[in-house]
Amino acid sequence: MTTLVLAYVGIALMIGLCGIGSAIGVTYGGNATVGAMKKNDEAFGNYLVLSALPGTQGLYGFLGFFLLQGVLTPEITMNQALAVFCCGLFLGVVGLISALRQGQLCANGITAIGNGHDVFGKTLILAVFPELYAIIAVAATFMISSAI
Repeated sequence: MTTLVLAYVGIALMIGLCGIGSAIGVTYGGNATVGAMKKNDEAFGNYLVLSALPGTQGLYGFLGFFLLQGVLTPEITMNQALAVFCCGLFLGVVGLISALRQGQLCANGITAIGNGHDVFGKTLILAVFPELYAIIAVAATFMISSAI
């Protein structure tokens, strides 16, 4: 396996895992929205915001590609390729897990709003916590990309 292929495998993991997590996370929110609209269809705007929130991790995976793109040349060294691979794996796994957990949290909030509880703001605040770890993973990717 060439060093460039190793680096691109890391990029593929980063984009793929983050995207999978976001797709599943927004599906959790969407499913909860469909159920909640049966009881309270006037809160669709709140449902939409909470449903879309787990989609940001997919964007973080794509952002990671742009951060690491400059080193993806045929002259890449093994150390650089390993750094890109590790960044990709790290950001991919963190993005996957944080999107899944954020989607579950948002789905619970959507269900509560559908049942008549005023919890939109509190759910939004709580949903930031899983997001924080994805942001930290992007920041780590940025710092590593600056070093290689």
